[in-house]
Amino acid sequence: CVESALIGLPSVLRNAGLKYICRTVPLRVATDFAVAEEDINPIGARVVGFDSVVAGTVSDIWVDRSEQLLRYLEVTTEVGDAPRQILVPINFGVFRNTQQRERIFYVHALRGEQFALVPGLKDPDSVTFLEEEKVMAYFGSGLLYAAPNRQEPLA
Repeated sequence: CVESALIGLPSVLRNAGLKYICRTVPLRVATDFAVAEEDINPIGARVVGFDSVVAGTVSDIWVDRSEQLLRYLEVTTEVGDAPRQILVPINFGVFRNTQQRERIFYVHALRGEQFALVPGLKDPDSVTFLEEEKVMAYFGSGLLYAAPNRQEPLA
């Protein structure tokens, strides 16, 4: 959420219990959004890193209310010390079908075990701009540094 939207308001209004609306939220909060019947609902799909290690399962979808589009998949991890909820940017992966006809979300940016270190959120129902930047930077850096062969010079 962007609490800074309240900063420019007079203190009388700021302290009057006004609520601000978070831009990017999960479907459990954005009850006016839903997956269209003709589209595939990714909730329940397994998330797999580029090394084919299962990192977790999609537990919710995060939508950008202002742009009306899908931004993140919320994933319950199966790697690391304990299960936790993380956000996976939708543009860092693709949906694929396995040979067993199971739908997976394949993330080409990270190895499976690297999902354990994805930056988390303070509030499970909203994401700040700083948290979004940290998550995007983590996945973006995976494109360059997730494996030793990605660190080699291009020429």
